[in-house]
Amino acid sequence: MYFSIVTITKNNPNGFNKTRQSVESQSFSDFEWVVVDGDIEPDNGIYDAMNKGVNRAKGDYIIFMNAGDIFADNNTLDAISKHNADFIYGDAIELNFVKRAKPISKIKGGMITHHQAMVYKRSIINTLRFDENYSLAADYKFTLEFIKLSHSIYYIKLPLCIFELGGISQNNAKQSRLQEIAIRQELKIFAPLASYRQWFAQIIKHYCPWVFQAFKS
Repeated sequence: MYFSIVTITKNNPNGFNKTRQSVESQSFSDFEWVVVDGDIEPDNGIYDAMNKGVNRAKGDYIIFMNAGDIFADNNTLDAISKHNADFIYGDAIELNFVKRAKPISKIKGGMITHHQAMVYKRSIINTLRFDENYSLAADYKFTLEFIKLSHSIYYIKLPLCIFELGGISQNNAKQSRLQEIAIRQELKIFAPLASYRQWFAQIIKHYCPWVFQAFKS
């Protein structure tokens, strides 16, 4: 198994160095690191940059680890390599808590885990790319379409990444949720209660973070 780790960065040297150290510390060595630097090659946004990363990837599997994100520990790639499925996903660490991934059946209601904890088989991606019309939620649409094409899915009950807070979708949570609604409408996905659950979760996370973390752990 050969991995392509795709990292998007722009004007974030500290975050990039954290990610680089994590990548270079992996005990599993069969991987390539694909870096798309917006300071070196201009792009039309994060999803345009991620598409560039997909186009350059040569590995059997693709993992997206943006600048500032790191693997959960030095053996993460080794743990993933022991499983063979079209789509592999696991838990994430956020604010020093383990945020458990939701069952794959919950994907209609929103992302089941951080995309840094998702592993995509490159041969399944084929011509699939991030839809740049969704500036905040294209990763959700990408994952929905990918899972529809997948024949096998495996959940690793381990944290795969440590997620750095402050991404564009988190800083624009309301707009991100509206884009997810639009994506479900476009793909004809019926999940009438999903939006209400997401709004409620955001309120709890903002005003009672300890309750949110206890529920997610």
